[in-house]
Amino acid sequence: MEDAVKKISTGASGLDTLLGGGIEPRMITQFFGEAGSGKSTLCMTAAVSVLRKGLGVVYIDSEGFSIERFSQIAGASTEECAKHLYVFEPATFAEQGLMISESEQLIKSGTAGLIVLDSATALYRVEQMDTKDALSMLSRQMMVLLGIAKRYDIPVLITNQVFMDIDHHRLSGLGGTALSHISKAIIRVEKHEGFRRAVVSKHRSRPEGMSWEFVLTGTGVRDR
Repeated sequence: MEDAVKKISTGASGLDTLLGGGIEPRMITQFFGEAGSGKSTLCMTAAVSVLRKGLGVVYIDSEGFSIERFSQIAGASTEECAKHLYVFEPATFAEQGLMISESEQLIKSGTAGLIVLDSATALYRVEQMDTKDALSMLSRQMMVLLGIAKRYDIPVLITNQVFMDIDHHRLSGLGGTALSHISKAIIRVEKHEGFRRAVVSKHRSRPEGMSWEFVLTGTGVRDR
């Protein structure tokens, strides 16, 4: 049954292979990792890949959308790609939720191929809200995103920040079960000296621990 699902290319063949063919519509795929690991570049590479097909991309960027990086990755097709790119830059966690909801109007009125939320948890961490309230808001936002993905048969790509899990002596994604349960595919992005490694943390058909090594470049990413 899985082979019948039309997956969307991330623009990086190694990452597509890691994900079993690309990112899957009607579900949330999560990249988590420390700052500078390459999560945003992977998201932007996927966005450009979708835009080059003439499909729209809703890009919600809570850390400030980099026009310069977008231009580097899109290259000669920057101007054409920009026509179908809808950027939202929330300043608060509540505003992030509002923009997620408002994005449905854009998706409903056009041909969208992808929603990106980079990062799902940055504002939640900055505002230092009560943990219970923050997790409740985050869960609601993710449910709205998932609902949009299912209604319009498109994939959602989110990034997540990390914290040190003292009990297990490892970096774990923020958001607890709110993000881990609702994300059907989770990729841990690790920063190493001179390269990056993407590791399957959760996937319905790919083995946990499977990995892909890559290098960040001026125009996006390449296999190591």
